[in-house]
Amino acid sequence: MYRIKIAVFILLQFILCGLSDVSFAHKPEGDGAASDNRSHKPEGDGAASDNRSHKDDKDPDEWNPVSAGPLTTWTAPLCDKVKLVVQPFLFYNRARGTFNSDSHYGSLPADDIKFQFQEQLFAQYGLSERLEIDAQAVYQENYAKQSNRKAHTNGAGDSYLFLRYCALEEERWLPHLTGIFQLKVPTGKYQKADPDKLGTDLMGASSGGGSYDLGAGINLSKKLKPFVAHADFIYSVPQERKIDTVKTRYGRYLNYDFGVEYFMAAGFNLSFEFNGFLQADKNQNGEKTPATDAAYLILSPGIGWSSEKIQMLLGYQRTLTGTNTDANDSVVFTCVYTF
Repeated sequence: MYRIKIAVFILLQFILCGLSDVSFAHKPEGDGAASDNRSHKPEGDGAASDNRSHKDDKDPDEWNPVSAGPLTTWTAPLCDKVKLVVQPFLFYNRARGTFNSDSHYGSLPADDIKFQFQEQLFAQYGLSERLEIDAQAVYQENYAKQSNRKAHTNGAGDSYLFLRYCALEEERWLPHLTGIFQLKVPTGKYQKADPDKLGTDLMGASSGGGSYDLGAGINLSKKLKPFVAHADFIYSVPQERKIDTVKTRYGRYLNYDFGVEYFMAAGFNLSFEFNGFLQADKNQNGEKTPATDAAYLILSPGIGWSSEKIQMLLGYQRTLTGTNTDANDSVVFTCVYTF
């Protein structure tokens, strides 16, 4: 509990700093804004759009493309002050197999099926020119078939709150740099699983359902016309929680993402990214549980179209390798709208 109190105190300090006029870099007011995912991005850790035009203070010849950003990789620029940016995501995830504790791949049995429809809603609001608050909610429908048994369950997944602070505007040789704090809230079902549901009724995040997770990291973006490159690194610490009467502390984990966008004529762009996840073994009743670590690496190409007001992206995600995780193929659609 004391860790949560310390984290809340730090977040309040950043809010007060961001709402004041003292900062490392002042972000000029602009007209357009686009959004981030998650999820990482999540599960899907959400990915905000970063490239917007600043017509008042920027050089009119400066290259400022607009896009929805990559699917999962965070983008460093914030949305403008008092702007609300909304970004829904639609996922279709289908498991083709699993990676075991030795990272060996095994296909699902011929008659087994496991897939999911997931809807995410990501929202950003600019508190000041260099501080924004974000939130992400998830709703999912899980389906499974094992031999002659079938199951289907739908419900809310875990939710996320974010605070992002602009530490440095992009300059000639320096990237745009943003700090991020995040809190995972266990709003998805995480215990008392029904054996007849084949695991479909557990709705927690892949990092572990039931825990409050405190995270911090950085986002980087850099324009290299006609490309824009992005990267993020977020380290999270799950808090201990009783799960089915067992004191459980999931392993600490790192989300890391690298994305590149290539901009073409008529508002089109291509994106390409790698999304990674590493997690240590969990502890139960104070003892480490072997072979409960997790990892994955996902490849995500996509194609998008954007205008100043709305941005869209259609992408594909494939799990290349992993440990104690499903091998998924996913189709994702997202669009960004600024109010």
